[in-house]
Amino acid sequence: MTPLDELYRQTILDHYRNPRRRGALNGPHVHAEGENPSCGDEFFLDLATEDGVVTDVAIGGQGCSISQASGSMMADVIVGKTLDEVRDLARKFKVMMSIEEGDNPVDPERPGSVLGELEALQGVRKFPVRIKCADLAWTTLEDALGQL
Repeated sequence: MTPLDELYRQTILDHYRNPRRRGALNGPHVHAEGENPSCGDEFFLDLATEDGVVTDVAIGGQGCSISQASGSMMADVIVGKTLDEVRDLARKFKVMMSIEEGDNPVDPERPGSVLGELEALQGVRKFPVRIKCADLAWTTLEDALGQL
């Protein structure tokens, strides 16, 4: 295992063991639930927005380390972003998960990381059956955005 693979593995395990923003929201919010029928993973989220900006998010569910870590990582990055930025981030994440292993979804003309810590999930592409696990939180987020 390369040092980069090890770092990615540690990031995923940290989010699985210590999920961010776990719970439920009070006050006005939209709620969405998702399930991966092929493995039984479940994910839900509460999303609060104001003036086109995500003000808070809470997540929950049960499943494998990949699905739950992906949701925790997603929740960590979307608060404070506009709805357009969140939609763009979801699109970029899904592109990252769908491209061939070895390709890089980050535009080489732009400095820095587009997806930041979320890029830790790129390793899931080595196991195509697990891609749906990583996508579950993002599909659920898209369902929540569709309610706005």
